[in-house]
Amino acid sequence: MKKSIFLFLLLLLPFLLFAGDIAAFVNLGFSNDARFFMFAQYGINSKDYPYAEIYTVDVRQNKFTQDGVKKAEFKVPVETTQDGSGALYSIMKEISPLSMKYDINHLKTGRILYILLNGEEPKQKLQFRDFNLGNQYSIELNQSVFSSKTETSSAFHITMAIEKQNAQKKTYTVGLPDFKRKDVKSYKIRQIIIGPDEKSLIFIVEKEELAQAGNNIRYMVETVFLQ
Repeated sequence: MKKSIFLFLLLLLPFLLFAGDIAAFVNLGFSNDARFFMFAQYGINSKDYPYAEIYTVDVRQNKFTQDGVKKAEFKVPVETTQDGSGALYSIMKEISPLSMKYDINHLKTGRILYILLNGEEPKQKLQFRDFNLGNQYSIELNQSVFSSKTETSSAFHITMAIEKQNAQKKTYTVGLPDFKRKDVKSYKIRQIIIGPDEKSLIFIVEKEELAQAGNNIRYMVETVFLQ
């Protein structure tokens, strides 16, 4: 019995040390023409309130649509077994007109080219092949942290080279190298998704944010149109 309790505490230790709010990421799909991408994140914040956020991205422009950010916090008590997903289900009803406006098809979630599994050590450099298209990808995550006595901020961008079957090679810079995000400690590439039309890539980037109750985990996306 004592051994079982000890093993349980060992498994729980990383979560106790983190002690922050860890959001869950949800791929909500592409539009039928693959021009727009919708995603969500949800969880329970430091005030013990469930929250959810839904974003709609213009894939070719690599920016949110004008009406594409929806956030909600629900000031209701939660049980220890709840994960905040109820907040997401609640605002999904409200964004139904938005989904229709951008023709989002929740069944079209693209094809995953890369995924960082939980517990796996994140890599700054990635190399892999898309066997469907025959493309070879070389990707590097570049990040810089700026700290002072009063605040911390960080910036990142992704450099990518794609070599096709015909040996043609193209390079891309994804993101804004000089844009500093306040209170962000670090970044990880969590997923790389190719769009349903195979003309764009979606980078799911995990942000570790500084907070009073412990570091929080949030998600953002960077998109690149493969011209």
